[in-house]
This record gives sequence, C-alpha cells and structure tokens, in this order.
Amino acid sequence: MNATRLIAFALLVGVTLMITVWASRRTRSATEFFAAGRSISGPQNGLAIAGDLMSAATFLGFTGLMYLSGFDGWIMPSVTLVAFVLILLLFAERMRNTGRFTVADVLSFRLRERPVRAATAASTVLVAVIYLVAQLVGAGVLIRALTGLDFAPAVVVTGLAMLAYVVFGGMLATTWVQIIKAVLLLVAGVALSIGVLMRTGFDLGVLFTTAAANHPAGDAYLAPGGSGRSFLDTVSVALAFAIGTAALPHILIRFFTVPDAKQARSSAGWATALIGAFFVMTAVIGFGARAVLPPEAAEAVGASGNLAAPLLAEFLGGGPGTLGGDVFIAFVSAVAFATILAVVAGLVLSASGAVAHDLWAGVIRRGRAAGDGTTVARIAAAGIGVVAILITLGAGPNFNVAFLVGLALSVAAGANFPALLLALTWRRFTTTGAIVGIGAGLVTSVVFIVLGPSVWPGGAAAAPYPVEYPTLVALPVGFLACWLGSVLSRERGAARSFDELQVRSQTGLGSEETPVASR
Repeated sequence: MNATRLIAFALLVGVTLMITVWASRRTRSATEFFAAGRSISGPQNGLAIAGDLMSAATFLGFTGLMYLSGFDGWIMPSVTLVAFVLILLLFAERMRNTGRFTVADVLSFRLRERPVRAATAASTVLVAVIYLVAQLVGAGVLIRALTGLDFAPAVVVTGLAMLAYVVFGGMLATTWVQIIKAVLLLVAGVALSIGVLMRTGFDLGVLFTTAAANHPAGDAYLAPGGSGRSFLDTVSVALAFAIGTAALPHILIRFFTVPDAKQARSSAGWATALIGAFFVMTAVIGFGARAVLPPEAAEAVGASGNLAAPLLAEFLGGGPGTLGGDVFIAFVSAVAFATILAVVAGLVLSASGAVAHDLWAGVIRRGRAAGDGTTVARIAAAGIGVVAILITLGAGPNFNVAFLVGLALSVAAGANFPALLLALTWRRFTTTGAIVGIGAGLVTSVVFIVLGPSVWPGGAAAAPYPVEYPTLVALPVGFLACWLGSVLSRERGAARSFDELQVRSQTGLGSEETPVASR
C-alpha cells in the first residue's frame, strides 16, 4: 500500500469536505440546493461544466487510448468537444430561460406535465445510475492500482464522500468541488505536457515521430486504423460521445445555476475553450507517454491504458523510488481521484432532482408537495447512492465498464436528445411524441447493446449487432418515434404553448427573477 498516494487522497477528500461544510450553511431553499441559488457566474460555471466532462475516463482513458492506438485515440476527445458546441448552439440559453431545476422542466413547459415528467425522470435516473456505477467501478479499480487499497473500501470511501457533497452541500458544494477539481486537473495537464515537451525539445514533430518509433505499429501508429475499429464502430462511438454527452442530465442542469441567459452562453463558451485546451494536453500526454516511457512500461500501463498518465508523471518526476517521482504520481493520482468524486456527485444530484422535483412533487403530489423538496431530494440522493454502491460492490472490479458507459451515452443520445431538441424547436411536437420517443430510444439502446459485442457471448464475431455502441440505431429510432407519436396525435393548445416557449427561451421573459446576491 502506497502511503504517499493515500495521504494525497486523504488531503483532497478533507479539503472537499470542508467545502461541503461551508456550502451546507448556505443551502436552505430549493433553489440553493438544486441550482446553487443561481449565483454561479459564467466563467465559474464554465469551469464546473468542464470539470463534469474532464472525468477519470477522459483524463486517464483518452490519454491511454492515444498511448495504445495513436491517431484513433484522438477521435473521442474531438467528438466530445463537438458536444459542447451543440450545447452552446442548441441548449445553453434556452435551458436557462425555460427551466428551473431539471431537464423535465423544459419539456413540461409546453407538454402535459405529469406523463412527461415521469418519462423524463425515469430516463434521467437510469442514465445517472448506469453512469454512476461505471464511475464507481472505475474508482475502485483506479485506487486499487495506484495505492494498493482493496476494491471494496475504495468504492465505499468514494461513495460516502459523494453522498456528503450532495446530501449536505447540494449544488453549491458540488459546483465548487468541480471547479477546484478542474483547476487541479488543468494544472496537472500543463505540468505533464511541459515535462513531455522538455524531453522532446518542444518540437511536436520529434514527439510524434519518437512515439511512432516506440510503438509496434511504427508509422501506422500516426494513421487511422490503429484501434482496430471498423468504420461503423468509429461512427457509432463518435455519435455516442458527441450527441450523448450533449444530452447528459448532470451536465445540462448546470445551466440552471447561472443568473441569466448571458451567463449561460458565457459558461458554455468557457467550457468549450477549457475542454478544447485540455484535450490538446491529453494528446501531448498520450503520445508523450509512448515517446518518453521505456518499452517495458507497456506491461505496467495495462491493456486499458489507464495508467499511462500516472506512470508518465512518476517517470518525469525522477522515476520509481525517487521523492520527485513519488510526489508527482501522488499528485496526479489524487487529481484523478478528485475527478471521480466530483463527477459522481453531479450524477447523484441530477438523479435526486429528478426523483424529488419531477416524480415526487410533479407526478405523485401533482405540484402540491409540502415544503421545498430538499428533504425528499436528500433522501433520494442517499438512496440512489447506496443502491449504486451496492450494485458496484456486487459487480466487482472485473465488470464491463465499457458496456455501462456505452449504455448511458446511448440512452442519453437516443432518448433524451431527440425529445429535448424537438420540444425546443418543433411547433408540432406533442406529449405523445415525447413519451414514445423517450421510450423507444431507451428500449432500443438496451436491446442493441445486449445484442452487441460488449455483452453478447463470443464478441463481435458472434454478436447479432456487431457494433459496440447502439447509437447508430438508437438516435434515428428516437427521432422517428418522436415524429410518429406527434403526427399521429393531436394536442390542444400545442401551437400557443410553442409560441410562449419561443418567446421565453429567446428573451428570458417570465423566467425566475435574478437572485439579489447575483445582481
């Protein structure tokens, strides 16, 4: 067990828990719990949104993919950045002007409230829990690999810290944990990038040619095809990360934390710029790990490539057994752990909001729930967190995380994205179309990922659907079902409600008054 890394992890958890204590004293109303009192500025929210995306999967996973497969590893970061361009153009301002706390608020503005809230909340909870289990499995495996701590206590510690952020601090604590984590991750990325460039004379040409020379594929490492994916697989993955990321509930609800639409646009712009810069650094780190690390490091990096960045940090700090190497890898490992803590907190918050605000207050109590919903949200957060921890412990460290991530992104792309986009842009869209579209996208995602190589026995050779992510099918099915459900149904006042939505989404007239603290 590595004491230096455990101490770094403990210090980080201690700092974030202090933030939670501070936030809990400022979290009393529903707006403060679900939306941080609308007090987060555009640059702050941009950092928090970037922090939501810059998870352990992106930092460790994307650098590992570039270490393993070269050019093909850059595809996922590139298309993920496209998601934030979509958010900026399609959702950021409109979400802030038309909703209050959840994605269902936007849909229910112009559609029948109870059925739409029920369907959207179910989709939100499903995506959040699936993604949450994937993150917790990744946390357990990562912490075990980096510190020697067993999988079960690593998952429990991560889960308990996550619950503390949400239950006590709400969105304010979660946002500031994300901001601090994003800053630390950017610092780690800059430090690793500079370390790599110093080794290659700040010459990118030398970096790439050295990386190719050290890879078994040689020059093919710098060309498409290194990952072994088929064309359909590549397109499916690209759609999942671009469209699915743009419709993830825990990212979309961040636009409710800013005081007005201008700050919503600003936050999307800041997030896009920060994530773009970060992904440039992941390329330098991923290719740099291949160029700088000795050939024998390939076994330690592992088949997933997830340990490429930490091992690079150790090497740049002076190597195994040196003070500099141990401190640098401890810092990078602690930052990677922080990414998991912050992301899982955001996931739990989005799911608890769907349960408390949409299902309990909107569907079960028909808008007549006593209190402001924060008590129910805290109970829901605790329940969802405990269930996710138990599922993760039952699944174990060898569970197929790729299956979970693929399912979560596919449900978001097939079920959430079509309904949300059409509700904001199509006059003819109806409640029936929304419910049918969400249901069809959800069912299609589940069925086709079960039929795919991630789950089906025998892999791609035996799978009825030989593509890893079902987005190629789920996304068009979601749009088609939304269209069919709408054209085959009629809804009184649909045109008038659409006009009201357009006025409010474009101007902000009628949206919540700006909090006094942020005026």
